[in-house]
Amino acid sequence: MEQQIHFCTTSDGIRIAYCVAGEGPTLVFCPGIYSHIELDWEYPWRRAWFEGLARASRLIRYDARGTGLSQRGDLRLSAETLVSDLEAVVDRQGLERFALGGIVLGGATAMLYAARHPDKVSRLVLFGTANRGPDLYARKALSPLLSMARSNWAMASVLASGLSTGAVSEEARRADEHYVREAVEGETFARLLELAYSLDLTSISRQVTVPSLVIHQRDDRVVPIEYARRLASCLPNSRFLSFDGDSAVPWHGGSTPAIFNAIIDFCELPVQVDTERELSRLATILFTDIEGSTALTQRLGDAKAQEVLRTHNSIVRDALKAHSGSEAKHTGDGIMASFTSASRALQCAIAMQRAFAAHNESAEEPIRVRVGLNAGEPIAEEKDLFGTAVQLAARICAHAEPGQILVSDVVQQLAAGKGFTFTDQGEATLKGFEKLVRLYEVRWREEG
Repeated sequence: MEQQIHFCTTSDGIRIAYCVAGEGPTLVFCPGIYSHIELDWEYPWRRAWFEGLARASRLIRYDARGTGLSQRGDLRLSAETLVSDLEAVVDRQGLERFALGGIVLGGATAMLYAARHPDKVSRLVLFGTANRGPDLYARKALSPLLSMARSNWAMASVLASGLSTGAVSEEARRADEHYVREAVEGETFARLLELAYSLDLTSISRQVTVPSLVIHQRDDRVVPIEYARRLASCLPNSRFLSFDGDSAVPWHGGSTPAIFNAIIDFCELPVQVDTERELSRLATILFTDIEGSTALTQRLGDAKAQEVLRTHNSIVRDALKAHSGSEAKHTGDGIMASFTSASRALQCAIAMQRAFAAHNESAEEPIRVRVGLNAGEPIAEEKDLFGTAVQLAARICAHAEPGQILVSDVVQQLAAGKGFTFTDQGEATLKGFEKLVRLYEVRWREEG
C-alpha cells in the first residue's frame, strides 16, 4: 500500500504536509511532539502500524508546523496554531464527520479540536496523553531535554528517542534516533516540548462529549499512567485501557497488536485481511475442544463418534461464517480460528455455545465444548498460525470447563464496554507459561 502526500495552507499562511492512504471510514491521526509522514513509510514498525490502520480506514495523517515535510523556521507555536494545522487539513479534504486520534501532544490537539468541532468528530482516541502538562515539567528525566535540545541536538535526540520508544532492539533504537533528527530541529523540539508541558487539559476535557478512548502503556517513561487515568476521569464519555509496555508510541512496547485492535474495535472500523502476512500481525485466536472426545469414540464407535464431530464442525463453522472468523485448522477434537476483531470473536464464541445448548436439548448424544480465546501477533505459515499467542489460546481452552468460554486479560480489555459480561476467574498456572495468567469467563446464557 502506498500513501499520497499533499500540501495545504493554514489560516495564518503556513504550509502543512499531509498524506492519505486506504479506503473506508475516515480516521485522522494527529502527530506527537514530532513526525515525518514520508519517513514513516521507510521504518518497518511505523509503516506496519499505519498500514494496518489504512487497511481499516481512509487514514489521513499530517506533520504539524515546524516538523517533517511541513514548513519549518521561526513559526508561532501554540495550542491554537496546532489546532489550525489540523483544521487546514480537514477543510482541504472537505471532511464532514470522522474519527480522530492523537499521540502525546497530538492527543491534546485532538481534544481541543473535538471540543471546538463536536459535530465533526465521531470517536476520539488518545494515546500517551497527559491530563496536566505542568505536573510533568518538574520530572528530572524530562526537563534537561529542553536545554540540551537547544545546545546539543545530536545528543538530545538520543535521549528523546530513548524516552519515547522504551526498550527496543539496537536496530530500532538507532533508526528512531535518526528519525527524530530528520523530523524536527532542536529548537523547535524544545519549544514543542515546552508547549506540551504548559497545557492543562482539565477544563477542556470536560467539554469533550464525543465517545473517547484513552489508551496508555503501564510503564510509559514520559507520561506516568496516573496522568492518563486522570484525563479519562475528566472526559464525560470515556473508556480507559492500559497495556503492558514502556513506550510513548503505540508501535513500540510489546502490546502493539492489542492496542491496534482496541482502536479498530472502538472506532468500529472494518478490517479486510487480504494476505497471510496481514493476518499474522494482529489476531484474536479462538479454540474449541469437545469434552471427552476419546471416551466418546470408545463408547459410540468410530462411525457414530464421527457424526458427533461433524455436528460440532457444522455448528462452529456456521458461527465463524456469521461473525467473519477464519478457520485455521481442525485439531481433531476441535477447531482453531482467528479474527481481526476481539468483539466479533466473542460474539462468535457466544453464538457457538448457544447453538450447542440448543442442540443438546433434544440430542441423543449431547456435545459439550470448551472455548478459549487470546489476542496477539501470531506467525502465519502455510495457512496455519503459530507462536505464543496461539499456544496461550490453546492452554486457556484446555483450562476451561465444558460449556464455558474463557478469555485472557487482553481480550477482556479489548472488549470492555462492548456489552459483554465478564467474571474474573483470577490468575491461573497454565502449562508452558512461567507467569500466572489472569482469566475471565464470558457469560453467554440467555437471561430469563
